[in-house]
Amino acid sequence: MKFTDGFWLMRDGVTASYATEVRDVRTDTGRFTAHASVKRVERRGDTLNAPLLTTECFSPAEGVIGVRTTHHAGKRHPGPDFALAGADTPAGDVTLDGDVVSLTSGALSVRLDTAEPWTLSFRDADGREVTSAGRKGTAFFTTAEGGHHMAAQLTLGVGEQVYGLGERFTPFVKNGQTVDIWQADGGTSSEQAYKNVPFSLHLSPAGAYGVFVNHPGRVSYEIGSEAVGQMQFSVEDQALEYYVVAGPTPKDVLRRYTALTGRPALPPAWSFGLWLTTSFTTQYDEETVASFVDGMAERDIPLSVFHFDCFWMREYQWSDFTWDPDVFPDPAGMLARLKERGLRISLWINPYIAQKSALFEEAAAHGYLVRKANGDIWQWDLWQAGMGLVDFTNPEACAWFQAKLKVLLDQGVDCFKTDFGERIPTDVVWHDGSDPERMHNYYTHLYNQVVFELLEKERSVGDAVLFARSATAGGQQFPVHWGGDCFSSFGAMAESLRGGLSLSLSGFGFWSHDIGGFEGTPDPAVFKRWLAFGLLSSHSRLHGSSSYRVPWEFGDDAVDVARAFTKLKHRLMPYLYGVAADAHATGVPLMRPMLLEFPADPTSRALDRQYMLGPDLLVAPVFTADGDVEFYLPEGTWTHLLTGERVEGPAWRRETHGYDSLPLYVRPGAVLPLGADEQRPDGDWTEGLTLLVTPDAHDVTVTVPDRHGSQAASYRVRRTADDAGAVAVETSEGVPAPTLKEV
Repeated sequence: MKFTDGFWLMRDGVTASYATEVRDVRTDTGRFTAHASVKRVERRGDTLNAPLLTTECFSPAEGVIGVRTTHHAGKRHPGPDFALAGADTPAGDVTLDGDVVSLTSGALSVRLDTAEPWTLSFRDADGREVTSAGRKGTAFFTTAEGGHHMAAQLTLGVGEQVYGLGERFTPFVKNGQTVDIWQADGGTSSEQAYKNVPFSLHLSPAGAYGVFVNHPGRVSYEIGSEAVGQMQFSVEDQALEYYVVAGPTPKDVLRRYTALTGRPALPPAWSFGLWLTTSFTTQYDEETVASFVDGMAERDIPLSVFHFDCFWMREYQWSDFTWDPDVFPDPAGMLARLKERGLRISLWINPYIAQKSALFEEAAAHGYLVRKANGDIWQWDLWQAGMGLVDFTNPEACAWFQAKLKVLLDQGVDCFKTDFGERIPTDVVWHDGSDPERMHNYYTHLYNQVVFELLEKERSVGDAVLFARSATAGGQQFPVHWGGDCFSSFGAMAESLRGGLSLSLSGFGFWSHDIGGFEGTPDPAVFKRWLAFGLLSSHSRLHGSSSYRVPWEFGDDAVDVARAFTKLKHRLMPYLYGVAADAHATGVPLMRPMLLEFPADPTSRALDRQYMLGPDLLVAPVFTADGDVEFYLPEGTWTHLLTGERVEGPAWRRETHGYDSLPLYVRPGAVLPLGADEQRPDGDWTEGLTLLVTPDAHDVTVTVPDRHGSQAASYRVRRTADDAGAVAVETSEGVPAPTLKEV
């Protein structure tokens, strides 16, 4: 939200109160509290009739410093709140040296000089300032309409770039943008977002840091926009809490941030295979489904998951969790027949109960639906006629919802696509008394948590996976998330990638998208290029709205592309699942913006049409029909995975690729493990393993996981010291020897 009218003036009706002068400081174990006047106090009378701001500085974890500024402390706090690790365990040390009070936590400190004008200075281990909240950096604003906004401004250094804030489809670098953290069902072609996360990652020539605003409601950002040298964020509240997260690298920032807000669960290995759906409004029954499955098998395109979209249920009755008997007279038998073919089954659900559904009356009678202040059930006709909203703040409603889903799991369903969760009203009363404005964004967290916890209980930890559309901070714990409703065009393909890369810098380890686009029917060229991109993503799903996405609908070439890249992904699974296990352990994502791996390379910082798939594979999707693609290779000798061609970086490249190829380069010095099984993603990856050795690989240890993410085997690849530079491998005991292949 903008409060000023240029540099000199305030907007009409806006009054600003800035922390100006420190009046006193109190220290305690691991924290200090400062009280600041909003004007200079030159005599006793100046302490009257004026606000006082209370700022607390503390550390919940090493390398993380929290700041909480309060105007009026008496405001009722009904929640909800993000669940943060270590919030009650001080992790910092306070020192008072003359007029200067400091809090130090690992490599990060905050410094306040009580004899100077108000400035919170955040510094790294070498004493260099990372950012600061200076003259206008700690404030509240009132508006003519009676609004009260707490705000902070943190300095942006010269050359500093800002990323993240959830899955945003606007430009990848957020400098110059206005961003509202507010869940919306706006597709992928607008400033709105399904996944809003009040966390930004900052990278400058001096290093990286992060800023997390601990507020689940609307957070308004002005990123080098209202004040071009500042990042401002504000909430309509009486208090504002934020955390500065230390680097020095972007990976360090993500490790610390996800330790605070939650690390992603490890999705099961089978979920990394190809998913095929019925699509949305298309006609389908068991005969159609069987024809799709048969068609994939006949064309030798390995398929791992079949997904039934909305119309597996009866029209006007979503969600009642009941198969449409006219279309699917024998659902249990059908599921058994599909599972006999080695398929996993996914079902579409949402948290809304249509009035026509028998479950509406049941949920209403038990108080499981959200109500208005006058006691009426909140309803509208947008999406489903007369729909109500399940109140996940009610434990009994959660158990009821899970019981309905358990019936489907008992039938043979393996996972759920948890769609929607964004359009949450604010004129309602929640069972636990939660603040409606704070619950608007947070609702999706409760929704996905309820479903994910049921899957872990019924299928076991490690075998639970969602296909979720909406999320907020902490939602990374319940993977996988997909990019929402995009058009079937090259432009939408590119905007989807931007959204995924932004989400990956917001703490989310796994991400997918609708191959070919959702709305409309893609041109065959778009579909084939999107196939290569989609099958070199974390998770891969063929899905559309009003038309099917089976590859043969787009020609024989599309069948060949789907087959080749599905099999390639299966061969990459020893590598990909190891990276997935690392994402689960550290919070560093599977799909990585170039800046994560090459933060010291200035060219890498703005790249949003290519990415690293784990640490060792560079992927540059092709966004043109003719195969022309421009991309960047950082320093070193890169090896094309499909052709073996070697290219020296740093260099910009322009290449032309057929539909069966794209820029797919192995990092200099890497040893890439490749499995032998092309037919499934979850086999024994040590059987028939090939280690692809690049020219610069000299002494590299490679680990291959089992299907639970634990280490199944370890290999040490070394070159001899003589001129021949022969390659040898040492294998952990009891493990089959791999094949070595030099490229």
